[in-house]
Amino acid sequence: MFQQTSYSEQLTFFQKFRSLDFWLILCILALGCIGTIAMYSSESGELLYYTNSHIIRFVVFFSMMMFLSFVRIKFWHSMGYFFYFIVILLLIYASLYGITASGSQRWINLYFVNLQPSELMKISIIVCFAKYYHRMQINNVNNFKNLIIPIIILVIPVVLVLSQPDLGTSILIALSGLIVIWLSGVNIKYFTYSTLALIISMPFVISFLKPYQKLRILTFFNPDRDPLGAGYQIIQSKIAVGSGGLSGKGFLKGTQSYLEFLPEKHTDFIFTLFSEEFGFLGSLLLLLIYSIMIYRIIRVGTLTRSFFSKLYCYGFGSAIFVYVVVNMCMVLGLLPIVGSPLPIMSYGGSSMLATMIGISIVMSAKIYHRQLIP
Repeated sequence: MFQQTSYSEQLTFFQKFRSLDFWLILCILALGCIGTIAMYSSESGELLYYTNSHIIRFVVFFSMMMFLSFVRIKFWHSMGYFFYFIVILLLIYASLYGITASGSQRWINLYFVNLQPSELMKISIIVCFAKYYHRMQINNVNNFKNLIIPIIILVIPVVLVLSQPDLGTSILIALSGLIVIWLSGVNIKYFTYSTLALIISMPFVISFLKPYQKLRILTFFNPDRDPLGAGYQIIQSKIAVGSGGLSGKGFLKGTQSYLEFLPEKHTDFIFTLFSEEFGFLGSLLLLLIYSIMIYRIIRVGTLTRSFFSKLYCYGFGSAIFVYVVVNMCMVLGLLPIVGSPLPIMSYGGSSMLATMIGISIVMSAKIYHRQLIP
């Protein structure tokens, strides 16, 4: 446990503003600009629906993030379980009455945006577990009750998301929760046993997958088995990334995207389009921005005094790392296609909304880093 000392003070607005992590804000603005440029390129250099929508959402959600940053970290701690419960209700509603698209029923029509509750669950599960383990003695973490309750909390949303069906997002939710459980001090042997059990049960798990999910796994091992069908997307993605070379083909000159060889280039495969136009050097710059962003989130965790804030920042920073790695490995053919958006860059209101809420909690932890949470 991290020792906390009582601390109380009233900060002025100017002091709060100065306490913001401006390097983190700069990274967010840079990713927003790069995402807008990539979205503009995906529409052949025209300000059409996806570009305009992406700009509006970024401006609205960034403003919301700045506003929520000034909310006390105690509020986020007190709302931990309630946040989780509300998202669970949204997941149930989406499964029963949500919008169906591409064979999945995972969106709720809010008129101004189609909300995907599973994206919000990526954040709420981290907040919930950070509250659960806050002030729990390290020797109690491995008690049977304290092992079973988090598993139940984690399994419920995973099962709900799987039923939509959305295997990729359910895996990312599970990873987000497991990261926080591991950071809380749970004995490594439980993760080892669980991993071995998962490997042994893999043939049985695969038998319950949907046909398209099995096809994705087979395509991952051999994309050329169906080059014009299931393997088309990943083959074209690797061609686009490879053709970018060292410095890229240039802005608005990506042939794979302009000639419509690359489907879904504005969502999960936005990195492919960017890499083709800006090459290896541009990709390195993008990775550097994400690295700085993750570092600043982790750094806030080291500065704050409350265990809730530390656990949240470490968990959220690790989750962002996982999202970026999974997306980039997916478009490079190193992982099966699981439908993982690239944070802030990919088109998608729910993903951007969840990321901005997550960052606002980090900012709140930074502003109130000396505040005691009982």
